[in-house]
Amino acid sequence: MHGGGWFMAMRSGDEKPKVTKELLLRVLQYAKPYWSHIGGMLLTILASSALSVVSPLIFRQLIDTILPGKDQNKLGLFALALLFVPLLNGGISVIQRKLNVTVGEGVIYDLRVALFTRLQRMSLRFFTNTKVGELMSRLNNDVVGAQNAISNTIVNIVTNLIEGLAILIVMLSLEWRLTLGSIFVLPLFYLIARRLGDRLRTIAREAMDVNAQMNAHMNETLNIGGALLVKLFGRTHEEGERFRERAARVRDMGIQRSVIGSSFFVMIGLVSAVGTALVYGFGGLLVIQNKFTVGTIVAFGSYLGTLYGAMQGLAGAPVEFSTSMVSFERVFEIIDLPHDIEEKKDALVLHDVKGELAFENIDFKYSINENILLSTVKRYGSMADVTAVMSGGKKSADEGPQAAVKGRNGQMAAGSRPEEGSGSDSSEPASTSQAREVALEGITFTAKPGQLIALVGPSGAGKTTLTYLIPRLYDPSGGVIRIDGHDLRDVTLDSLAAAIGMVTQETHLFHDTIRTNLTYAKMDATQSEIEAAARAANIHDFVMGLPDTYDTIVGERGYRLSGGEKQRVALARVILKNPRILVLDEATSSLDSESESLIQDALKRVMAGRTSIVIAHRLSTILAADLILVMDRGRIVERGTHDELIATGGLYSQLYETQFRGERV
Repeated sequence: MHGGGWFMAMRSGDEKPKVTKELLLRVLQYAKPYWSHIGGMLLTILASSALSVVSPLIFRQLIDTILPGKDQNKLGLFALALLFVPLLNGGISVIQRKLNVTVGEGVIYDLRVALFTRLQRMSLRFFTNTKVGELMSRLNNDVVGAQNAISNTIVNIVTNLIEGLAILIVMLSLEWRLTLGSIFVLPLFYLIARRLGDRLRTIAREAMDVNAQMNAHMNETLNIGGALLVKLFGRTHEEGERFRERAARVRDMGIQRSVIGSSFFVMIGLVSAVGTALVYGFGGLLVIQNKFTVGTIVAFGSYLGTLYGAMQGLAGAPVEFSTSMVSFERVFEIIDLPHDIEEKKDALVLHDVKGELAFENIDFKYSINENILLSTVKRYGSMADVTAVMSGGKKSADEGPQAAVKGRNGQMAAGSRPEEGSGSDSSEPASTSQAREVALEGITFTAKPGQLIALVGPSGAGKTTLTYLIPRLYDPSGGVIRIDGHDLRDVTLDSLAAAIGMVTQETHLFHDTIRTNLTYAKMDATQSEIEAAARAANIHDFVMGLPDTYDTIVGERGYRLSGGEKQRVALARVILKNPRILVLDEATSSLDSESESLIQDALKRVMAGRTSIVIAHRLSTILAADLILVMDRGRIVERGTHDELIATGGLYSQLYETQFRGERV
């Protein structure tokens, strides 16, 4: 192990790693499939330690016996032995490395799969209250840190322990007084490592933080959205200056870290030199007095370097090991998170879905259950911890990942949810504020198979929240939602997802081909099925006009496509899925007239014969609806057809006057 490598084991803030019996037993469970490999590693460690003892003894024999005796036969044999020992040691090292990597990569694989599988079943509530950067850190940094405990830290501890004990025993057998003199300086190792190690940790953390700020700045300004903004506002020079400042801080911290690190190793080297001087001084005196041979003192000097290296490694082992255990704790935290959306063990698999959907006195509150959220972790060098990327400012310690979305009493303010942005309705009648604690209250309606239900109302009224309950992205706080008479909580999540198709206002496309984005709805779709869905969504002709047709890369989040093109791809994806129930946010306000016309035409085909719940922005959709639900402050305040609602002169009439009257149907 590297002499001072342990001081780089970083602890998060004031976090004090605790190694408990329960944690160790759980960690060992992940090592269980690799016991044979670990056993093989132990054998290679023993063999390598034995060889480390042999070489100095060969030198001792050469100096004390063979060379003075001028024994040419033994000289040749011992010279070959000096060649054979490193060759054998090298072969053992290769085998040990292979076993080590097999264990390490296997543990990484097992942990990552366990974490990713767990996260896939977490509710939308979890993801809206958790930083993506934190999830990536758990899947990467913490998994690697946990793997390091099994494949590196433990191996290094065992290696240093066995090697140190073996060499100490041999040294004591050669000359106990000289051995005691050589270990006299060991406490100095601890004192220097403690003082300079703390300073190096501080410098390393600061260096990682400034590096994270520089990387975050690059991430903000070099992605396509950031680069476009910089150019539009003519801030190329300013961003260059800002980057130079941050890069200079990284440079300066690197220099400071390097100088202090070099000082650390110089002082460690001086302590080793003191021990070596004592051994050679006292040992030389014994040689002069004919109580000690020259070969023995040479062997002692060789053993001394190995012993000091092992002792340095063992001095830092507790910190490194406990830090690795922290990584395991963070990994286990995700694995142990309760599912917010539970699937019953005997859940019903939906077959031949008719498409009847019934809401029975539904209440919903955006409460945040701390039990399903991750603990806040300070990560040195993580871009996720850079809260103010451009200005370089930082939030206070108590502003955790949930602080920005919590309202009164720790609840999310319903009228300011990210799911229902201001873009939902561009023009609203004068009404009371939509801010409230209860998002939905007393929602009751039934959508018969094949019916079109239109949701209208001011922005923040609860329309998107209502649609999110249908595929169980959230569960209601009260009441029951039924599909074909079955409580949603009684059916399997996979069969429910298969029965429902949803197109959200924010269309998401993967950075992949159009074909891959479409077949995400049906993995085994044929080319003819893909083209039929694209024709129904009025996107086929556009795709065929592209150089690579369906193999065209759409770019990050589909950025290479226009808004209308992305929405039509999303519609084609839903058509390919062929669900019985369609949930749609009919957001067309940002589209040009041609794209809007194409989408409206495609929507008629998509909704034909399906139960459709549509957040309506177009008068044509509202007029075609079998039932219009008017929402305000989380309640259905009016319901009926267009003519019936106009006649009442209520909220719908105001919405009609401000939003829909000027449209040509």
